[in-house]
Amino acid sequence: MRIQQLEYATAVARFGSFRRAAEALHISQPALSENVRRLERELGVEILDRRRSGATVGEHGRELLPHMLAVIEAADSLKRAADESRALSRTVRVGTVTAATVPLLAPTIHAFRETHASTQVEILSAQQGAIHRALLEGSMDLGLVNYLEGDDIPPEFESTELLRGRPVVCLRPDDELANGGAVRTADLWDRPLIAMRPGYVMHRYVTRLLDGRDPTPSYSADGAEMGKLMVAAGLGIALLPDYSVIGDPLERSGEITHRPLEDDGAGVLLVLQRRRSTPAHNAVSDLHDLFVAEAERARDRGS
Repeated sequence: MRIQQLEYATAVARFGSFRRAAEALHISQPALSENVRRLERELGVEILDRRRSGATVGEHGRELLPHMLAVIEAADSLKRAADESRALSRTVRVGTVTAATVPLLAPTIHAFRETHASTQVEILSAQQGAIHRALLEGSMDLGLVNYLEGDDIPPEFESTELLRGRPVVCLRPDDELANGGAVRTADLWDRPLIAMRPGYVMHRYVTRLLDGRDPTPSYSADGAEMGKLMVAAGLGIALLPDYSVIGDPLERSGEITHRPLEDDGAGVLLVLQRRRSTPAHNAVSDLHDLFVAEAERARDRGS
């Protein structure tokens, strides 16, 4: 028994004629009739009453038709699920407020590729608000966002804290501030500061730290990754979460370093989010779990 035979038989029942059903299905009438006959022989009953005026559903057919339609619908549902699974398995989209999470992101994606070789991971840099909108719309599967301690986390997301750190001063190793220990807020006033654009958590942090005043001269960067490149180029210093700097390729190569802030006890969190209302595809769930595992290893290395 094939699904196609069930579809042929139900089509004849619906159109009331082998000829009209054959035309709708774009097959020959003899081929349609033969397939329905094979189905009836396999089931051991006649589904259709054949007359010169057309074909009608017989007594056995009336009993079997609901079951036939249910099988066809189940097969269609299976095909749709398989199509969705293939589509989702091809690409998992991860939004991040900055590519500065490379020390966490790179090993996680590497581990994911070992078990999901056919799945593409697309990393999209965006501000927190844009990531939240994309998660709600379904155009992103996971989001890596920063929060300051005490911030309210939207309840519509399943949120998992990955890393907890402190803001630090990111600077070049040859900067005079790198010769000492903790940096005072007062030391920042006469230094070129590379600040994040509005919409980033660290922009809000710097505004609060400096009591709303802008240091002069200063620069604005779209995300920590660009900020670190500008620091490495000698354009100034930047205030970033410590987990954005520690282990970064620029830090490992000695082009940037970091120092703690002396007079500020604020904490900053890296949080992994996904939408609550939609069941996650297996690939998304696996990637989520790998992020959590890699973050745990990063915390162990730092302890």
